[in-house]
Amino acid sequence: MKKLIGASTAAGLVLAGLVLPAQASAAPQHRPIRWGSCGKDLVDYAALYETLKGATLQCAKIKVPLDHDRPRGEKITLALSRIKHTGAKKTGTLVVNPGGPGGTGTDYAVPVAGRASAKLRAAYDIVGFDPRGTGGSGAMSCVADRFEPVRPDPRPANRRDTARLLKEAKAYAKACGRKYGRLLKNMRTTDSARDMEIIRQRLNDGRLDFYGASYGTYLGGVYATLFPRKVGRMVLDSNVAPSRVWYDANLEQDKAFDRSLNIFFGWVAKHNDVYKVGATRKEVRAFYYKTRAELAAKPVSVALDPAKPAELTKVGPSELEDSFLVAGYRASGSIWGLLATALAERKAGSDTGIADAYVNLGAADEASGGYAVYNAVQCTDVQWPRRWKTWQRDAERTSAKYPFITWNNTWYNAPCLYWPAKAGKPVDVRKRSGLPKVLLFQATHDAPTPLAGGLELRKRLGGHLVIEDGGLTHGVVQRGNARIDAYFENYLLTGRLPARKITHVDALPEPTPPAADARTRTTPADEVVLGR
Repeated sequence: MKKLIGASTAAGLVLAGLVLPAQASAAPQHRPIRWGSCGKDLVDYAALYETLKGATLQCAKIKVPLDHDRPRGEKITLALSRIKHTGAKKTGTLVVNPGGPGGTGTDYAVPVAGRASAKLRAAYDIVGFDPRGTGGSGAMSCVADRFEPVRPDPRPANRRDTARLLKEAKAYAKACGRKYGRLLKNMRTTDSARDMEIIRQRLNDGRLDFYGASYGTYLGGVYATLFPRKVGRMVLDSNVAPSRVWYDANLEQDKAFDRSLNIFFGWVAKHNDVYKVGATRKEVRAFYYKTRAELAAKPVSVALDPAKPAELTKVGPSELEDSFLVAGYRASGSIWGLLATALAERKAGSDTGIADAYVNLGAADEASGGYAVYNAVQCTDVQWPRRWKTWQRDAERTSAKYPFITWNNTWYNAPCLYWPAKAGKPVDVRKRSGLPKVLLFQATHDAPTPLAGGLELRKRLGGHLVIEDGGLTHGVVQRGNARIDAYFENYLLTGRLPARKITHVDALPEPTPPAADARTRTTPADEVVLGR
C-alpha cells in the first residue's frame, strides 16, 4: 500500500473521558541508545520546516536479533532518528511509522514533528526508525532496474503476455531469495513488532507511545496484541482490516482506487473552464483511458530539461497508472492540479505534463528497499493463493468493473506466488488484558485502506474512532483538518478520549485548482509517496 508522509496543523479541543498513562513511572534500565549526528539529506529535509529551527535532530543505530527466537544469535542493524522535545519536562517518546510496508521512519519523524503544535513538540521526543530491510537498516534491492520504464502493459492481451509477466515476477522472487535468504525468513510484521519492543526498552520508556499510519496501523495492532501491557498512547491512522491481510486487502484496494479516480475525474470536469479535458466525469474518464490505450501502443519520450535533450523521461501505461494512482492518496491542489494539467496538456498535443507527473508522482526506486520489503513482509505474514488461476480469476472479475489499477496491483504483488520464504499465520489482532484505549482515524473515501478497516480495528482493539465524513485523503492526521488534529494532539498530551465509541468530523472542502504557474511545479516534500 502506498503511504504518504503525514502533516498537521494543531488546534485546541478539550476532550472528556478516560485519561491514559503516557508511560510507566518505573521502567527497568536498559543500555541507552547512543545518539549522534544525522546525515546531510535528513538535516536538509528538516531544514525545510521553519518550526524545526533550533530543534535537536539526532540519529543512531542499534542492534536487534535477526531471529527473535534466537536472541543471542546473528544481529542486524536498525537506523533511528530523534527530534528532541523542546520543553522543560518530557511527557514521552512518540515512535512513528509511515506504513508501506517498506516506508522509512527516520525521515517520517521530521514532518510529524515539523507539523505538530509547539505544545506537542515541547512534550515529546519524536522517534522514527527504518524497519529491517529499508533505508538505513540495510536497504534491500533485489533487481536494480525493477521499475525502469517502459514496463510491460500490466493488462495481458494473451497467454504470451501473461507468461512473460509471470516469468518476471518469478525472477524477482528468486533474486530476493539469492541475495537475502536468511533475512527473508525473518521479515514478518511480528519481527518488526518485536524490534519495536527492543526500541522501547533501549529508550528506557515503561510504555510505548506510538503513531502509525496505513500499514503502520497493522504494525501497531500486532504490537498491541503481543505486548498489550507495554502500550502507552497509541494512535492509528487509516487502518488496515486485520481480517483481510493481504490478498483480500489488495482486491478491496482495486475497487476503492477506481472509485477515488472517478471522484478525481469529476473534479477535473467541474473545473473544465481551467483544464478543458471534458465537461463531465464520463468525458474525462474516457479521455484518460484513451490516453492509456495510446501509450500502450506507443509510449512517450520527453526531454524535461532543455539543457539535457538526451535525457528522456519515458511513460507507458504502467507508468501512467502509477502516476494517477496518487490521486487516490491525496486530495490536494498540488497533486490533483499536476495530474489534471497532464491530461490538459495531452489533449492540447503535449506530453510534457504526462512526463512531469510521472517524475514527481509515479517514479519508483528499488534502491530504498521499499518494494523488496513490501513483498518480504506481505508474502510471509500470511499465505497467499498458491495457484495463478485464482489470481487470474479474481483479477479478471474485479477489472471488469474496476479497471483502473486491478491488473497493475496484481503484478505488483505477483512475486508472492513464488516467494522463497515460508509464510506464517496472521496474528489475531485484538484487545488483550492490560491494553489501554487507543485512538483511531479514518476517512470515508480512503482508497488504500477503506473505511471498513477502521470500523473493524476499533471493534478488535476498543478505544475511539474518529471518522472524517467525506474525506478523500489517506492519512488524515496532520493534513489541515483542525478537528482531526485537535483529537490527535489532545489525546497525546492528556490521554483523554471521548466517552463514546465513534466521532464524526466533516472533511475539508475539495481542493481548488492551483494557479496556472504552479500546476507543474515539483511536488512539495510533504506530498512525497513513500511506498505502495
